Amino acid sequence: MVKQVKIFDTTLRDGEQSPGCSMNIEEKVEVAKQLERLQVDVMEAGFAIASPGDFKSIEEISKAVKNCTIASLARALEKDIDAAYNSLKHAESPRIHTFLATSPVHMKYKLRMTPEEVLERTAAMVAYAKKYLSNIEFSAEDATRSEREFLARVVETAINAGATVVNIPDTVGYTTPQEMYDLINYLRNTVPNIDKADISVHCHDDLGMAVANSLAAVKAGATQVEGTINGLGERAGNAALEEVVMAINTRKEFYNVTTGVETTEIYKTSRLIYNIIGATAPMNKAIVGANAFAHESGIHQHGVLAEKTTYEIMTPESVGLKTNNMVLGKHSGRHAFEDRLKDLGYEFEREELNKYFERFKKLCDKKKTVTDHDLLAIVTDSLVNKGGVYVLERFEVNSGNKKSASCIVALKDDEDNVVEEVAMGDGPIDAAYNAIDKIVKVSGHKLENYSIHSVGDGRDALGEVVVRVKYGDKVFVGRGLSTDILESSLLAYINGINKIMEVG
Repeated sequence: MVKQVKIFDTTLRDGEQSPGCSMNIEEKVEVAKQLERLQVDVMEAGFAIASPGDFKSIEEISKAVKNCTIASLARALEKDIDAAYNSLKHAESPRIHTFLATSPVHMKYKLRMTPEEVLERTAAMVAYAKKYLSNIEFSAEDATRSEREFLARVVETAINAGATVVNIPDTVGYTTPQEMYDLINYLRNTVPNIDKADISVHCHDDLGMAVANSLAAVKAGATQVEGTINGLGERAGNAALEEVVMAINTRKEFYNVTTGVETTEIYKTSRLIYNIIGATAPMNKAIVGANAFAHESGIHQHGVLAEKTTYEIMTPESVGLKTNNMVLGKHSGRHAFEDRLKDLGYEFEREELNKYFERFKKLCDKKKTVTDHDLLAIVTDSLVNKGGVYVLERFEVNSGNKKSASCIVALKDDEDNVVEEVAMGDGPIDAAYNAIDKIVKVSGHKLENYSIHSVGDGRDALGEVVVRVKYGDKVFVGRGLSTDILESSLLAYINGINKIMEVG
């Protein structure tokens, strides 16, 4: 019988720690629901003691998600473990994930603890967590730079104290596939009670080998892989789970394992997360990049037309991309619209469907044809952009290459008051943003980055604008979507301002 490797997603914890990738609670819950549809085995919802916001997000995710284990990270300290447990009280299947460093450099300079003290702390804190829950994961931080014999003792100690999962992280992305294979193999053959726990790996990508190291661990017998969607994470990021999953799925005969992931949800999950953090996949990104299934070379095109497997080792459909890109238009009815959304994997309640259909009809007035890319953009934009204090009422721009730009902007607030301002600027977008700044009750914010790209092809393609607005020590991502790039620019900036106002 083929064994199933568990997939542990830490996008909401480790992925969210990467600069510029922070999410608010509503966005985290939306991602969590999509990860549930993706059917990951475990999702790490956050680090409960890190902040009230993290605690609250774990709590809300625990309420919203029922078909997945929810984990909360905790240092090997009683107060951390208490916070983790309290944040998980609503979870159907909770897990406390506690960690302690085991490498000589970490023990000496960070922990200032002796190896024996680390062993004692490991036993005590795993046992303390076990009083709360049966499902406990212990991570030996910086395991791949630890002394093997000592690491084996720590793993044995953690399992004896009640750990049901032992994680072997490559915390700084230092190891290589052969070394990772050898380490997992060593632990499996050395730790006497290793059969009583899952062996997990958590690989970082500092040397570009996170996915390769994770797969080497699977080949050596690891039963859980940790990582993030799109490889997000601190520094160079984590193992990209979509790559790990599709490698296992495509090379079943080599790895002789499977996963429980619903691979047709991969593309949607990737796109949702990129949209929330205000990023796009690199064109050559494996699995989800724009060129992942593109063929420009004449030889490649001829081969694929003759037989897809000549140059495609997996199908676009297997990750949720539809090749029959059906076109809808202004004469398409609600039924055709609903059926197309179902084909793309989305089913909504009547009220939500009406909202999307209204946006679709408005788009049809501006575009002759609406493609799957447009529909996906509409849905994901609505999922991550749910309004706020200010809504764009109208705008008017006056600009030219021989004159200064000016813009009149009218915003409606959450009490239905409409406020209008006019401002000059170095170009129409600068003028529009200056006018918005006059209206909103926010000060001390700064536009750090502005980017625009098209969704789909043609002169009438949707323009998607992403802005990053700094307020204090935090960066807020705003998104806007419209066939009018000035309108999408205003919508993105207003979205960013609304997020600032949510946190006061």
